[in-house]
Amino acid sequence: MPALLLAVTGQRTSPPLMIDDLHPLLLGSASPRRREILATLGLPVVVFSAVVDESVLPDEEALPYLARVAALKLAAVGALPAAATAGAILVADTTVIVDGRILGKPADEAEARSMLRALAGRAHQVATRFAIAGPDAPTRPLHEETVTTRVIFRALEDAEIEGYAATGEGLDKAGGYAVQGLGSFAVARIEGSYANVVGLPACEVVSALRAAGLLARFPFAPRRAG
Repeated sequence: MPALLLAVTGQRTSPPLMIDDLHPLLLGSASPRRREILATLGLPVVVFSAVVDESVLPDEEALPYLARVAALKLAAVGALPAAATAGAILVADTTVIVDGRILGKPADEAEARSMLRALAGRAHQVATRFAIAGPDAPTRPLHEETVTTRVIFRALEDAEIEGYAATGEGLDKAGGYAVQGLGSFAVARIEGSYANVVGLPACEVVSALRAAGLLARFPFAPRRAG
């Protein structure tokens, strides 16, 4: 049991929570890619999906859209009972941007083909907005950041676009493709964070958690008894 600290008033209080085995990181996202990235980092994670309206408002630009949706997710997840015992709360939202236009998840195979045609033979941006909060104020961000990666697609033949869209791999992914899957065949070059394109900028997230004092140690390894 953690030692108790003496407050300035002389009252005994518990030390602030940080991410550990008993107080995992609360990820407010249903994305299996984000959970896999955090698992690869060795962080203890519990998932509670944030249910919010992610519709784009009229004339809303990409970066303000991401900031707004991330704030909505943090408010929703931070209000859950599980937030009180988490070591930290993390939410994120990712989108693909081309010519200033937001490409979210395609509604169907036809829209996936349309997105791939818009991306073929040129560069686009993948932007992720993430927000972190502590358990003492779970709806108030300690850190907010938008990370952008430039992705260049090679030219694609119609048959390749048709064939890839038909696999269904990109139907639940912004921009209609998975850089970590079969969709990698289209990616000629990446400038910036690869993990960001997958769905979560690992480097920036770990740095932010450490700077906020929410990650006691890293790399994280469960402490052995005795």
